[in-house]
Amino acid sequence: MLKKILIAFAFICITFFANKTFAQLPVVPLANQKALLQSNEPTLAANKKLVYDCWREVLEGGHLELADKYLAENYMQHNPGVPTGRKGFVDFFSKFAKPQPIVDTIKAPVIAIVAEGNLVVTGFAATLPEPTDSTKTYTTTWFDMFRIENGKLEEHWDGAQKQKINN
Repeated sequence: MLKKILIAFAFICITFFANKTFAQLPVVPLANQKALLQSNEPTLAANKKLVYDCWREVLEGGHLELADKYLAENYMQHNPGVPTGRKGFVDFFSKFAKPQPIVDTIKAPVIAIVAEGNLVVTGFAATLPEPTDSTKTYTTTWFDMFRIENGKLEEHWDGAQKQKINN
């Protein structure tokens, strides 16, 4: 009986303290974003720069008039909250994006920009509220992937989920 109690106590201690003992490492963005754009393959470097510039100018800069420069007309969107097509993208973001000065780097905390073939993946650090303690936060990652065709963004994927709309 004592053995069962000790095993149960050990299990409870491990379960209780594991969250603190085996805490994740914080996600840290890279300081030099421009270094992420480099590649020995010119096409990969150009694809990375296309995504990087679109992110800075259109998404963060709010310059939706530049969407034609970056997005294919039939741009395919796999984010469940954003319509597909360049027009759908512009219509959606025009509801809240306001043009701002375009800066040299992405404002979001970039951790990686990786290209392979016609795909580019961007990784970002995200700070979110701790679900079990709203006074604390934790870091995690967010990824976006784009498919490039003929020098334009043709398709987009990310981890977005449908959100409940509160009326």
